[in-house]
Amino acid sequence: MPSCYPIVEMGIEIKTIGSSGQISLGKENAGRTVMVEQVDEGVWLIKSARVIPESELWLHTPGAAETLSRSIQWAEKHPAKKSNLAVIEKKLKRGR
Repeated sequence: MPSCYPIVEMGIEIKTIGSSGQISLGKENAGRTVMVEQVDEGVWLIKSARVIPESELWLHTPGAAETLSRSIQWAEKHPAKKSNLAVIEKKLKRGR
């Protein structure tokens, strides 16, 4: 290997899979979400992951991202104002 390539050392640990099929990745990883992919017989690839609920996937589409960005810009230029409930009540009564 040419010396211009950096060498990254990664720790290798020997783990034993417990009788319930579990393996510990250490307390520092507790609570993290991971993807476990079986690449070959006896070979697993574990990657940290973030999960998006299906009902929120649309927020991550290019069209939604653009619309949300425009909406946020508009909201910043037009801050909310305090409502005058008496005026709103009059308008509602007139509409009947």
